Amino acid sequence: MSRKIAIDLGTSTIQIYVEGKGVVLNEPSVIAVDRYLNKVTRVGREAAELLGREPEGIEVVRPIRDGVISRFNHTVVMLERFLRKSCGRFLLPPGVVIAVPSIVTDVEEHAVRDAAVSAGMKDPYLIDEPVAAAIGAGADVTADRGSMIVDIGGGTTDIAVICLGGPVVSSSIRVAGDEMTDAIVKYVRNKYSILIGDRTAEEAKIAIGSVWRRTDIQTTTVKGKSLKSRVPVMTELTSNDMTEALEEPVTALIEEICAVIEKTPPELVTDIAENGIILTGGGCQIYGLDKIIKSVTGLPVKVADEPLLCVVRGAGKADKAGLIPSRGKYGK
Repeated sequence: MSRKIAIDLGTSTIQIYVEGKGVVLNEPSVIAVDRYLNKVTRVGREAAELLGREPEGIEVVRPIRDGVISRFNHTVVMLERFLRKSCGRFLLPPGVVIAVPSIVTDVEEHAVRDAAVSAGMKDPYLIDEPVAAAIGAGADVTADRGSMIVDIGGGTTDIAVICLGGPVVSSSIRVAGDEMTDAIVKYVRNKYSILIGDRTAEEAKIAIGSVWRRTDIQTTTVKGKSLKSRVPVMTELTSNDMTEALEEPVTALIEEICAVIEKTPPELVTDIAENGIILTGGGCQIYGLDKIIKSVTGLPVKVADEPLLCVVRGAGKADKAGLIPSRGKYGK
């Protein structure tokens, strides 16, 4: 029973991989819901366009929070529409591999499987995100040498040392891209007395986000509402502002990486010292993150090619890596 479709069910984005085609969909995991009819009116980019601009009676929400399903029925509708958009209609239900955070509970796993089946798929097989990320980054996860992966998504960061096809030591924390965005909103409010939206903070993070002091200081202009006069205002943020704003979440992230290294067997630490720490996920693209992790841990650090797509590509190739049984029951 070959799996033809892979899905990264992320807090920020949904990505779908189809065997033979590659990544066919990469859209925000956002929906717009009519409050009166309790009906999904928009999904993906169309819904994200309404963020901060919702008309009366329309609520824009993320049905997936911290890597797990928070609104089951809405998640099913979102998956159905994304599958139809990216893959068309199926004569037979497709099998699917779904990447999930390594900290999900049994109840959360069942919710993911039930949502996949309700959306028209069969035999949903769940794979840990760091294992999928390692495969997508080109690491040989079945080898007897350790590989360390740090996958920084929207809702969670998954950290794992992988050897012989599975994680030896792993951790997952809810400090990731969303936490960094919140930190920017808080920083601008406290320092400049300006309230900006999550969308504005996200755009600033992408434009000039930095966790390492730059010699070539970058700037961007953000618009918001003054907390004093309650009128629209603009202010200029610099990459140094970003470094200050992101200090707290980045410190928490690095502390967790160090904690995983401390729990790793000495033989595997030696492998990591040779192979380096691999960074994947959209959050790892912030300037200087690799430098600061290397500075603290003393280990080589490298950012994977196209880090945002590593998880879904790895999930799509998991069967070729021998990690998915050709026959058998649901399960990780």
